[in-house]
Amino acid sequence: MNDSATIATTGKVVEVDHPLVKHKLTLLRRVECDTAQFRLLVEELANLLTYEATKDLETEDVEIDTPITRMTGSSVSGKKVAVVPILRAGLGMVDGVLRMVPVARIGHIGLYRDEETLEPVTYYEKLPDDMAQRDVLVLDPMLATGGSVTVAVDALKRAGAQRIKMLAILAAPEGIARLQADHPDVDIYVAGIDERLNEKGYIVPGLGDAGDRLFGTK
Repeated sequence: MNDSATIATTGKVVEVDHPLVKHKLTLLRRVECDTAQFRLLVEELANLLTYEATKDLETEDVEIDTPITRMTGSSVSGKKVAVVPILRAGLGMVDGVLRMVPVARIGHIGLYRDEETLEPVTYYEKLPDDMAQRDVLVLDPMLATGGSVTVAVDALKRAGAQRIKMLAILAAPEGIARLQADHPDVDIYVAGIDERLNEKGYIVPGLGDAGDRLFGTK
């Protein structure tokens, strides 16, 4: 799928088509990839996804002095950004995003899966007060079933957010379809779109449980 690909006729889905993204994603998938390398690669991929997702930030002309002369440059025109990781795996992407947008405010949404209903349940939510004035980047390495990110976007909209983008390392078609059905105004940026979900809800071929691999847990 190329850089401008869309799935369905609603929200935009961008699978970032870049040699470095493909290379780092392949390294990340390998079973030999240890915890330290996994964390670094997730951070680097989040950085590259942020570069793509912020292409539409507005700029304005500014007059500056270089060591040689005065010139007109460009500056991001006061756009406010909020970064909201879905706990816990989304935390692994935060530093990569902040390298590109260091002044962004950070919110957190914590979710767990109810063992009986298998639906995500919110256990923690802390967001900036001015969400309506911010472009929001919601982070989760895996867009699998789409249930967690749908609940997270519900919370963001209740808090006033109007411009939301979802950044993921990997997505399954089922997760993309779910998010687009529930929130067709949310654009999705991913490093890769895989084949399907298996019977346990894991992305295939995938990379396993991103949270466990990030934090060294089983």
